[in-house]
Order: sequence, then structure tokens, then C-alpha cells
Amino acid sequence: MAEEAATKKEAPSTGSDAPTTARPAAAGERREGSDRRPAAAGDRRPAASGDRRPARRPRFVRRRKFCKFCADTSIQIDHKNPDMLKQFITERYKILPSRVSGTCAKHQRALTTAIKRARNLALLPFTPLHHD
Repeated sequence: MAEEAATKKEAPSTGSDAPTTARPAAAGERREGSDRRPAAAGDRRPAASGDRRPARRPRFVRRRKFCKFCADTSIQIDHKNPDMLKQFITERYKILPSRVSGTCAKHQRALTTAIKRARNLALLPFTPLHHD
């Protein structure tokens, strides 16, 4: 044990022999060694004591979106088929974006053109106020 005590290195001194006094931290100021942020007036819940809940699994796995028209080449985009075009408009008769419908850019442009043509031919309404 004497050898262990001799091999331990002492911390280097700061150069002053005066004892260090810790001053209290001001409001909003971080203390040394503190890994938590200071409590703000708008915090919604009290500061936790460091234990965190384990991450939850996702409730469902989102399916990968795919272009319906690329997958099945027998489906044609036609402005004279309003039943097929209704799948790609909302209940407020807005055209669904491709990020929602999953269509590729090429078929999304064709869908948009077909929907607009069907509206002009009165096969599809422009707004929900236009009743059949």
C-alpha cells in the first residue's frame, strides 16, 4: 500500500495557497459539473432526476409509397374516367400532392392535367359547392 500511495500523483497546485471558495450560482447561470440546463420560467415539467424512460416502439410501420401507375401499367390516366380521378382529389376537391398519393413526378403531372381537363368538361366539380 505504501507503494500505491507513492505512485499516486498529486493534483498540480493553482499557484495560490489561499483556499478556494465556491460562490453561489446566479439565476440562469450554469454550475460547473452540472449537465442540466437551468430551469426557465416556461418549463412545462419539473426537472427529472436523470432517469429517462426507454424509447417506445413505433405503433405501426409505415408502408413504402409507390406509384400506382408504374406498378400496374394497365391503368391509364384518362380525363374521361372521373371515378379513377376521384381517388386523387380531397373531399374539398383539391388535387392530392404526390408525397401523399405516392405517384411519381411523371404520372403526377399527367394526373393534374387529366383532373383539370375533367373539371373543364364538368366531369369533376371544382369545389364542394358544385353539386352533381
